[in-house]
Amino acid sequence: MRRVFRHLPKGLAGDEDALHQLRVWGRRLRVGLPVLARKPRGQRVRRSLKILRQMTRTASASRDLDVMVALLEARMKELRAHPAPLKMLRRRLLATRGRSRRRMADGMLDLEIARVRRDLRAVLSRRADALFTVLLRLRQARDVEGAAAMAALLKLQDAFDPEALHALRIMVRRLRYLAELLDGLRGQPSDAAAVLKQLQDALGRLNDAHLLSVWAGAQATRSASRGQIEVSAEAAALQGEFLGRSRAHHRALLDAQPVELLNRALAAMGRARGAA
Repeated sequence: MRRVFRHLPKGLAGDEDALHQLRVWGRRLRVGLPVLARKPRGQRVRRSLKILRQMTRTASASRDLDVMVALLEARMKELRAHPAPLKMLRRRLLATRGRSRRRMADGMLDLEIARVRRDLRAVLSRRADALFTVLLRLRQARDVEGAAAMAALLKLQDAFDPEALHALRIMVRRLRYLAELLDGLRGQPSDAAAVLKQLQDALGRLNDAHLLSVWAGAQATRSASRGQIEVSAEAAALQGEFLGRSRAHHRALLDAQPVELLNRALAAMGRARGAA
């Protein structure tokens, strides 16, 4: 709880690391709160989860653009020459990020931050539920989330479906936070969280490259409609480059045997190895 609000002021000012930490700890809190709280279905918990979800989602678009800018700038460093159309695309992306940050700050200020802080302090004052109850909730969440992630993974097989793979990434991330909490409560470190982070990171690289390719494709269409042929061609090249990278990350993911990784993590969390 402290970490979420510690990063809020700098996040509102557009600090990249603070935005990242705000999202990470907000999501960890969203996973942990209904597991630990004495009244997980109580009004304060439900209201806190709703506002925390709004906070992390409001910060997400701006953070995604930070990653896209970093990818584009890394690509520019790889190239010996920086043609004017490529520089134009970078300026457009920076401008888009600037607008997104302003919208993010306005959106955050519209949220009931003081209310959620009061609610969370009240929830904390009651302390966590009994250890047995908390562990039971954790195991139930592990089974539900694990089954959903495995079903999504098996449904995908080797298909390159960025939207479905991003949804899978969200499931894996929630499982990772559950694994961290479970390890902490049991006092017995396992490799579940590390394995899930490996899978999450692989899915994240795929998604990041795909987002930039989609943005570049939109820029190619926009520039062509304005008669900016050179910029359109540069954007189309950028789209192809990062779509290719996204597909390469997908091939690397498949090579890593994701079903086996997920089974390994779930087994480390205490669930029997699946039949997949």
